[in-house]
Amino acid sequence: MDLEPACCALGPVSLERRALLSSLAALALTGGGIAVAEAAAMSAEQRDKLTPDEVLAMLQQGNERFRTGRMERHDYLAQKRATASGQYPAAAILSCIDSRAPAEIILDTGIGDVFNARVAGNIANDDMLGSLEFACAAAGAKLVLLMGHTACGAIKGAIDAVELGHLTELLHRIKPAVAATVYEGARTSKNPAFVDAVAVTNVRRTLEQIRRESSVLADLEKAGKLKIVGSMYHLQGGRVEVLG
Repeated sequence: MDLEPACCALGPVSLERRALLSSLAALALTGGGIAVAEAAAMSAEQRDKLTPDEVLAMLQQGNERFRTGRMERHDYLAQKRATASGQYPAAAILSCIDSRAPAEIILDTGIGDVFNARVAGNIANDDMLGSLEFACAAAGAKLVLLMGHTACGAIKGAIDAVELGHLTELLHRIKPAVAATVYEGARTSKNPAFVDAVAVTNVRRTLEQIRRESSVLADLEKAGKLKIVGSMYHLQGGRVEVLG
């Protein structure tokens, strides 16, 4: 399923916030600097009213804007000022370090909208799990979005059993996904289709790991306070695909 725009209660909230953002320049010219900063970022009240599905819809809308060339104009200085005294991100994203897959841009979010943890191969070690627990249990995020991507170099390295310093141990965490991937074609890093199939398997296995190893996150999800979702970002076309 693609991250397409969804009709839901989030629409008016998002549109209202974006309308405020679009008026930042005019307000600044009339001495409205403080009001601008307050309007530039999501408030605790706005975030807490959202359901996990509505947060996912917000990111769906952002990805649609990104891949259709209709991204919002962000006043990052206003967002910086608005979040200097506190932050109320609605989602936590665990994504790959790849320079072509910057989650905040792909999902058209601003400063203070999301937590973003990045590591090669979007793996979940103890530090990453702790970071996600902070984001959700302590800071109130409603969604964990795990995002792999096509043509991932870490996946290729795991397929080829690359050994290089500390990278060796990181790739060992991905290698079980290589063996677990059902694929009838050439099982090499030179086969883009196999690389992407392993990347999908890696996302699915990491989702299972998150729920298995973090009772904090698993309990929040069971209570309906959190949604944990896996996805793949397609370098060609810019589509973020939710894995069912």
